[in-house]
Amino acid sequence: MKLMIASDIHGSAYFCRALLAAYEREGADKLVLLGDNLYHGPRNDLPLEYDPKAVIALLSEYKNDVLCVRGNCDSDVDQMVLPFPIMADYAVLYAGGRLIYATHGHVHNNASLPPLSSGDILLHGHTHVPAFEEYPTHTYVNPGSVSIPKEGSPNSYLLLTDEGFTWKDLDGGVYKQEKI
Repeated sequence: MKLMIASDIHGSAYFCRALLAAYEREGADKLVLLGDNLYHGPRNDLPLEYDPKAVIALLSEYKNDVLCVRGNCDSDVDQMVLPFPIMADYAVLYAGGRLIYATHGHVHNNASLPPLSSGDILLHGHTHVPAFEEYPTHTYVNPGSVSIPKEGSPNSYLLLTDEGFTWKDLDGGVYKQEKI
């Protein structure tokens, strides 16, 4: 299975369209969203083409393809306008024989680990910075941000297959790969 993983759209219609174009281009089986879909939050500048209603319409067209967890900027009202579940705090996935604990990152992160076993993967967004870091207890992976990247990183997403992770910019350029 091929999963496209993205985080932190933050209401940008421009970057949501780019993400969905990449989803089509990649031929992924599912789109995993790690939260913060509609709103920018008080610590972020407004992203390009900030238009949460347009993002609702765009994502709604993919309602059967989306798996989503709740971000710190997501609310009950957001669930009322999106036709796919967004309120789960985490999801458990498997790839390459490894457990992947997918969450947004504002509750569970490297400073506050969820229940993990040796070899498990902690996957979260929230920081807006792509990451792949090996620890003795787990591996930490972050796709970066679709609309508001930080620390000089590109607007990005992550592909996951049984072989590993591939980070790409929204134009499809590969800038990092890691085996599982």
